[in-house]
Amino acid sequence: MISILIMTRNEELDLPGCLDSVAWSDDVRVFDSHSTDRTVAIAQKSGAKVTQREFDNYAAQRNAALHGLKFRHPWVLLLDADERVPAQLAREIMDFVNAPPSQVAAARLRRRDFFMGTWLKHAQLSPFFIRLVRPERVRYEREVNEVIQVDGAIFDLQNPYDHFPFSKGLQHWIEKHNVYSTLEAKVAAGSLNGGKRYSLGKALWSADFNERRVHQKGLFLKLPFRPFIKFFYLMIVRRAFLDGRAGITYAVLQAVYEYFIILKLREMKRRPAVEVQMPGVEHEMTVEKPGFNPQS
Repeated sequence: MISILIMTRNEELDLPGCLDSVAWSDDVRVFDSHSTDRTVAIAQKSGAKVTQREFDNYAAQRNAALHGLKFRHPWVLLLDADERVPAQLAREIMDFVNAPPSQVAAARLRRRDFFMGTWLKHAQLSPFFIRLVRPERVRYEREVNEVIQVDGAIFDLQNPYDHFPFSKGLQHWIEKHNVYSTLEAKVAAGSLNGGKRYSLGKALWSADFNERRVHQKGLFLKLPFRPFIKFFYLMIVRRAFLDGRAGITYAVLQAVYEYFIILKLREMKRRPAVEVQMPGVEHEMTVEKPGFNPQS
């Protein structure tokens, strides 16, 4: 069988659907950032085991769960509350863990994002994510849009899982990405100040998906007119317009999000610090001005 790890903070609206989609597992763990709604009660009523930890950042929270909990099974499926596991994927995962290929430490799954009742088949930026792991052989890095490092081979599964990022409404998505843009600006400031070199070759042809993503993001940060480039990429290269109104709207939202990062990066160069309120988390993080504390 497979253990399930669901990360939560005030997820009373989305959690029931997520729990229903993994009811086949005999080891469901909810790692909660001290929710103030009915999240914990809902999880406990379903039979899930709940552990709470004060939130500090996304990578640290996931690492604490993966390496601190005692899972019943060697393979763990990682989920957020607004994600669902279709029956076809559940069967494929169970077949996989019964006889995993040699040296494989994780499996990559395709995620289907939905907006306005439409699968963003063309507009979605990053459809592949490592979500099935052996906890002792993986570790998360990066505070926001975290990247998972795997000690071993990665296997690609065929069936997708579903993600509903707008399930709490457009306002919630905008508020969350307002915070993400601040954190992305902080990461960008540290990257640019640190003088880290990024390779176009690795960005295009690295066999490691995560390495490609890191170098792609690093190179992208140095480009002018990034919001326009992102909109052009989504609309023309990926053909977001084929997803109809949902795809076009999503492309606009992503371009605006990129512009927020640019504006906040400029602001950080002028101001000594900016306080960040994490979405749904009663915890504040201070973002230092670039150059003030290179280790922040």
